[in-house]
Amino acid sequence: MAAFVDAHCHVDRYDSPVAILDAAARADVVTVAVTELPSAYQRLALQLGKRRLVRVALGFHPMRAAAASPLELALFTRLLDRADYVGEVGLDGSREGRPSLRAQVKLFEHLLSQPRIKTKVLTVHSRGAEEETIAKLAQADATSILHWYSGALKHIDTALAAGLWFSVNPAMLRSQNGQRILAAIPRERVVTETDGPYTNVGRRPSEPSDIRSVVAGLARIWGEDDEEAKARVFANMTAIAASVHAVP
Repeated sequence: MAAFVDAHCHVDRYDSPVAILDAAARADVVTVAVTELPSAYQRLALQLGKRRLVRVALGFHPMRAAAASPLELALFTRLLDRADYVGEVGLDGSREGRPSLRAQVKLFEHLLSQPRIKTKVLTVHSRGAEEETIAKLAQADATSILHWYSGALKHIDTALAAGLWFSVNPAMLRSQNGQRILAAIPRERVVTETDGPYTNVGRRPSEPSDIRSVVAGLARIWGEDDEEAKARVFANMTAIAASVHAVP
């Protein structure tokens, strides 16, 4: 039976990650818990232990690139065998990210050069650097989900041709730009995310147990009922994982 999917959530940014994931489990949500540094992955994996519906992702956020230490780089390489999922990684060419873009590119190229990266599912940040991010993922032939894509429509076909996927969150469903982007992506290449706690449901931060509302939003756009949309997203996530023999 299909479960709900939260393909990108910053579980370690909540006050109580365990409580958040307990609520997600009760709502039948598979959660990809992204991290921003290898050391953060190590801490979160230790804190959570083995949970049936949780996949902890080994991350190195682009906004951490300028301060990337040799220790963190070595830790990423050492921990890569333990993780089926890698993220959050990528590039940020926004006003905030532009000053460190050169360091980001160097870091991203280093991560993508790891031989074992082709056996992982990547969840990828591309804000303000969509064209370059997509090109590097295509060159690396990495199984990747573009998280909260907000770039130009013209790059979507390139991403699809490279075999990339897209994860959609509540903010995208509410925005005009997000809806335009979603209309350009085949439903067979879409999964769901919250990006919690950095998106909102009403006046509170979203969390994995809220993913049902994202599925309902997609169902309306796709002209399907909620169960059909839920099953489609789960099948898509299963296909992504199966392509690299990861646990869906």
